[in-house]
Amino acid sequence: MSVYDFTVKDNKGNDVSLSEYKGKVLLIVNTATRCGLTPQYDGLEALYEKYRDQGFEILDFPCNQFAFQAPGSIENIDSFCTLRYNTKFPRFDKIKVNGKDTAPLYAYLKEQKPGRIEWNFAKFLIDRDGNVVERFASMQKPETLEDSIKEQLQKS
Repeated sequence: MSVYDFTVKDNKGNDVSLSEYKGKVLLIVNTATRCGLTPQYDGLEALYEKYRDQGFEILDFPCNQFAFQAPGSIENIDSFCTLRYNTKFPRFDKIKVNGKDTAPLYAYLKEQKPGRIEWNFAKFLIDRDGNVVERFASMQKPETLEDSIKEQLQKS
């Protein structure tokens, strides 16, 4: 099993098979728009701009489970992120990352790198084969992930 076995909803409500990302290095992040960590969008977008042409994708999953810091519709969230942080990476529908309604993708991610999602902006690095290779805490700034991302991109 790998992340490619999951189907998620995009920000328009359409099913998206993560197999569409086969062969790419992925960073999967649960996000929020009203969080002290929201400025991490700047760092995420900088990484995306720098490495997307080398096969890097960021998959953004807004989550309202932590102090209700991702309020509003997915349309509102998408508009905020695009206008405020100029994000261009794929954004998906809101999900739950903990508890009985945990999205299947996040249940799998937490099986691979155990532990409860502690807050917004927890990050999972996925290799080109769909394997979870690293988990980064919410407080870890995106720019500190660059060496790990480059290492995965250099593997064929």
